[in-house]
Amino acid sequence: MKNIRIAIIIGYAALASLPLAWLGLTSIKTKEAAISPTARYIPSASDEGRHTFKPTLDGYRQLLVPHVGTRHAMWHFIGNSILIGLLSTLASVALGTACAYGFSRYDIPGAKDWLFFILSTRFLPPLAVVVPVLLMYRTFDLPNTHLGLIILYTGFNLSLAVWLMKGFIDEIPREYEEAALVDGYTRFQAFTRIILPQARTGVAVTAVFCLISAWNEYGFAMTLNNAEAVTVPVYFAGLQGNIQGVPWPQIAAGVLIFALPIIVFTVLVRRHLLRGVTFGTIKQ
Repeated sequence: MKNIRIAIIIGYAALASLPLAWLGLTSIKTKEAAISPTARYIPSASDEGRHTFKPTLDGYRQLLVPHVGTRHAMWHFIGNSILIGLLSTLASVALGTACAYGFSRYDIPGAKDWLFFILSTRFLPPLAVVVPVLLMYRTFDLPNTHLGLIILYTGFNLSLAVWLMKGFIDEIPREYEEAALVDGYTRFQAFTRIILPQARTGVAVTAVFCLISAWNEYGFAMTLNNAEAVTVPVYFAGLQGNIQGVPWPQIAAGVLIFALPIIVFTVLVRRHLLRGVTFGTIKQ
């Protein structure tokens, strides 16, 4: 039984890794090999054969050069994505945790209605509100600013953060806080020293989902920015307009680099993520 389980895990891991492996191969191909109708997947130092290609790092080198129509190379846009993604994630998780704590621990009139209202903000497709958001942002001079996207992503991820964190905080026994209050802690001290350490699993899970959402968002980033605060998804879309054709090796190399921060962040919090999958399912 153990061998069957290992075989299934290895097979699934190999299948899930195929897209990344293909991206890796495409990133070291020439443009001609990348668009060849015959699949070429065997690196070779010799001339290209039917299923072989001569590896090159031109796709990665092109990322260091500003794209036609822009003043910056890809690294500038990665910096924008990191700044906007991290700050909006921190704001979403902090506000969502505080809001979830209030719903979990206090008797709020109409709490279920308020929670449903918060959740309902996820029902409407984000692009359906692009026009009113754009008009509001022009009023406050927020287009083409990092702050504009940070506020927007925080607002859209807040409902997800509230619902996720409320579920985790509900599983923390109230007796922990009551004991802390009896010992002389204030409510805020009980929250920061008792609840937050117990809820770190939920914080990690919520942060991953919020970061992925902000990291991959394209519609608002394209609509509200055309110069300074452009993120990587918009940069990739701009590559499709290349007069020399779509530079697939450059895109593949960029996608691998773009996915790396999310992979690193997920690996760093993997222990909390694994615990978060089963949090609350086993009663002590």
